Amino acid sequence: MAEDPAAPSPFPIGGVQVPPGSRATVNLPVANLYTNSPVVLPVIVQHGARPGPKLFVSAALHGDEIIGVEIIRRLLRLPEIRSLAGTLLAVPIVNVMAFLQQSRYLPDRRDLNRSFPGSDSGSLAARLANLFLKEVVNRCEYGVDLHTGALHRPNLPQIRADLANPQTLKLARAFGAPLLLNSNPTPGTLREYTTKKGIPVLLYESSEALRFDETCIRIGVQGVLHVMYSLGMLEPPANASSRYVTPVVAKSSTWVRATTSGILRHQISLGDEVALGQKLGVVGDPFGETETVIASPTEGVVIGRLNLPLVHEGDALFHIARVESASQAAATVGRLREEAAVWHSIDEPPIV
Repeated sequence: MAEDPAAPSPFPIGGVQVPPGSRATVNLPVANLYTNSPVVLPVIVQHGARPGPKLFVSAALHGDEIIGVEIIRRLLRLPEIRSLAGTLLAVPIVNVMAFLQQSRYLPDRRDLNRSFPGSDSGSLAARLANLFLKEVVNRCEYGVDLHTGALHRPNLPQIRADLANPQTLKLARAFGAPLLLNSNPTPGTLREYTTKKGIPVLLYESSEALRFDETCIRIGVQGVLHVMYSLGMLEPPANASSRYVTPVVAKSSTWVRATTSGILRHQISLGDEVALGQKLGVVGDPFGETETVIASPTEGVVIGRLNLPLVHEGDALFHIARVESASQAAATVGRLREEAAVWHSIDEPPIV
């Protein structure tokens, strides 16, 4: 029987050939621990039996940003993933050594997401960045990189991307997060590299480091599925359209910082609409002798904030996105929270 010329070839990665219509976990060598135990970068390759796009989904580029690990775990459990068209490269833990230490940074204290494109002869961070690009990113046409805010600094679910790229904008809208932020990538980040290369990559930000948030996880799983529907990698179910929201695009954003040290009492939440001059919180001393009001310098919607009440002068307290309609943004956040509460992608209880 003659071979189908349209059928995919085996997918090569790390010296392994993954046959069409199969899944394989490929462990890419990173380095050895002091004990000479090997550390590897696990990549789950779902190689479709039908031709289609190549998409990577990555998490834990910072080792303490763990929500993406759970998003990828749930994604890989979905039965429909095994019948996709194209190829999915899922990397649930990019920064394995930092993940083991529950740390943002590698053991050399370098930030992996400031080390791209890296090199094969540089620091540990540079070598890992180079390996991830060579074996994963550069083999794909699209990507979704999953992040969180820092510890004690949760983020509203949002997509950050180069929205000047029409393909990136299309995928960002398809993802279905409540807010899109067109932001210039920081030097040395994965997103700076992919933007320069013209690879459409979405950065999903939600919740905070070392924490799970069920709503943010569900939005993330649905978002990756929506991207795969948009790319033609999966057939959308009949009710898929009901799960789409029209995201609000932020023109810019700003952090509001503490003007004095003390104890912060919040008066707004993530997703709230705020007006120019509105009271966001109060910083006072522990003895009740001084009170300093923290006011919003702009109208917009709160997309990040500091949860820790203990603050020093200059600390970033509230992250506010400037949008055309703050009320529309707040309504979109509320609708998505309600819908995410009833989404059931897989048969398992929610995290509470």
